[in-house]
Amino acid sequence: MADMPARLAEIVDEFAAAPRDLVLEMLLEYADVIPVLPEDAEREGMEQVPECQTAFFLRARVTPEGTVETLFDCPPEAPTTRAFAGILAEGLAGASAEQVLAVPDDLYQRMGLAQAISPLRVRGGTAILGRLKRQVREQLG
Repeated sequence: MADMPARLAEIVDEFAAAPRDLVLEMLLEYADVIPVLPEDAEREGMEQVPECQTAFFLRARVTPEGTVETLFDCPPEAPTTRAFAGILAEGLAGASAEQVLAVPDDLYQRMGLAQAISPLRVRGGTAILGRLKRQVREQLG
């Protein structure tokens, strides 16, 4: 069984080791990781994640080389949700499909976020990961 990507494991460890009062601050730093999609960018092929409190769209594409490209669309006024996506964008960059599928479903709980943010938000982040993994699985057939 593949392990989750090294960079994502590092991020998880950083958060898990951080003092509780710093976790939210650390999280929000990731809100700037994902680029804002250009106004005219097509949402074609992007899936909405209704569990998020904000309009959030994503697409995972398995490249011919077997790595996964992620595309996220999330409004700037939803920094927590953007941060979840930012963690995945950075942590999964260049990862293989197998590594993406190896990411634990309770990723955000492992990071200690359940104590720092509302369960509703953690559920949104978990849904983002779940849909991303499902899209990868579907493409692997």
